[in-house]
Amino acid sequence: MKFFLSVIGMVMIVEGLPYFAFPGKMKATVQMILGLSDAHLRRFGFFLMLAGLGLVSLAMGGN
Repeated sequence: MKFFLSVIGMVMIVEGLPYFAFPGKMKATVQMILGLSDAHLRRFGFFLMLAGLGLVSLAMGGN
């Protein structure tokens, strides 16, 4: 559970950093995302999940 909470905390830090560092650019990015189709967002989200899974797999030794 401690490891899981650490991972969630790190995700929150990484997710929050762009909003803290570049609030104006993040507003523009959110406006751009609102204009995308649901299908495009699903493909993008799926790609991000696969990339994350690959990174976790590499970090854990490829097992």
